[in-house]
Amino acid sequence: MGLKAALSKPFAAFIVGRIKKWKENAVQAQTKTLSELVDLAKATSFGKDHQFAAIKNYEDFKKQVPIRDYEALKPYIDRVVAGEKDVLWKGKPEYFAKTSGTTSGAKYIPISKESMPEHLKAARNALLTYIHETGKADFVNGKMIFLQGSPVMTVKNGIKIGRLSGIVANLVPAYLQRNRLPSYQTNCIEDWEEKVLAIVGETMHADMTLISGIPPWVQMYFDKLTEQSGGKKIKDIFPNFKLFVYGGVNYEPYRAKIEASIGRRIDAIETYPASEGFIAYQDSQKEQGLLLLADAGMFYEFIPADEYYNDNPTRLSLGEVELETNYALILNTNAGLWGYSIGDTVKFVSKNPFRIVVTGRIKHFISAFGEHVIGEEVEHALLSVANEEGVGITEFTVAPQVTDPEGGLPYHEWFVEFSKAPEDLLRFSKKVDEALQKKNIYYFDLIEGKILQPLIIRSLQKEAFVNYMRAEGKLGGQNKVPRLANDRKIADGLNKYRVK
Repeated sequence: MGLKAALSKPFAAFIVGRIKKWKENAVQAQTKTLSELVDLAKATSFGKDHQFAAIKNYEDFKKQVPIRDYEALKPYIDRVVAGEKDVLWKGKPEYFAKTSGTTSGAKYIPISKESMPEHLKAARNALLTYIHETGKADFVNGKMIFLQGSPVMTVKNGIKIGRLSGIVANLVPAYLQRNRLPSYQTNCIEDWEEKVLAIVGETMHADMTLISGIPPWVQMYFDKLTEQSGGKKIKDIFPNFKLFVYGGVNYEPYRAKIEASIGRRIDAIETYPASEGFIAYQDSQKEQGLLLLADAGMFYEFIPADEYYNDNPTRLSLGEVELETNYALILNTNAGLWGYSIGDTVKFVSKNPFRIVVTGRIKHFISAFGEHVIGEEVEHALLSVANEEGVGITEFTVAPQVTDPEGGLPYHEWFVEFSKAPEDLLRFSKKVDEALQKKNIYYFDLIEGKILQPLIIRSLQKEAFVNYMRAEGKLGGQNKVPRLANDRKIADGLNKYRVK
């Protein structure tokens, strides 16, 4: 065992002891966080506009601070981008994480000197909790790769602007820099396909022990490695590869293909980082769900997902949540986001400690007929049947087909790229439809009532989703294909890749 691995174990034990203190008192930690956030921001423009000085508790806070998405908070953010101080948070942000927006174009998410360390601490602690639970620390001695966006930043009004992964790349601790790949120059390459080939060239003969990234783009990296090595499995290219760290999407649809590429099952850690804050990470290989970070400078609120579009939805603090209920996640942060709807939905699988699973996006659903089918339900329906039938899934998405071209009832149209196709697609489709009916009672009623016909699966050509993302200019980085859409934009773009 190397020196770093040996030292990491007592350090991991120390950190896990500190985590245990707030983990067992998460509700109290959240109450304290809210009080501190309100107190620190009461002299800001937002704090004055929303009477922070008069807020004594969560009930007061809810009365003063409405729920907002980025568009609604944008007038304040625009002032910060323009260089104004003390708007949403004291002083100016250290950084803006620039992300793709919807109606507003680019989004600028503030990151403060108080919030940035929480991103780094959470990423570190995810690894330390793994070391403490499993006793496996050898991976810290080898090379680690983080597939990410460019670290190049611009400066506007004294604030550095870049992608979150690029910002973090510039702040990796010195003790990890020698272990880290790819090189800064390679990370700066903007074209994803060119970048992957450069990464393959730098890492092919390195002692890779940890690989991190969004699963579909890690899969592309693995495919290029196998191609460049003459067909070798990843385990043969990187015999000491021990740990896969991922986030951004549900791993399960990709697990079978990634493990087939590796050539064996491998330990994995799921993380839930966002530009707005590092929200949760997998703290146990034995328990379901991700530990919600209750002591990380963020106060969380939860709105029952089926109330999200109500005029006056229920707002709950951590101590009021229930298990197995789908909630829209709301953030209040030490970077100045207030009542901020991040757009994700989560449910709690444990309250001791508080662990969550990410169930989808509040805007990514199908309810063209009132069924409100969500991402978690379609993933479960497809993957449960695929596992039972020995079918391999590379990627998929679902959209409503309101007007059947053949004059029949409307239906849900599934676009699936198979790594191992079913022998009988119609039979497979029928089983997936039955599984979805069991997960969603509204969908069941629509099928039973002959409002909808059973779902139809369209089999897509190999690399259909990669080619689609390339055509959309969204290949690589943090881009992901939504599992669900309530319109036909993605479906129409994928039609050209159907297997004839």
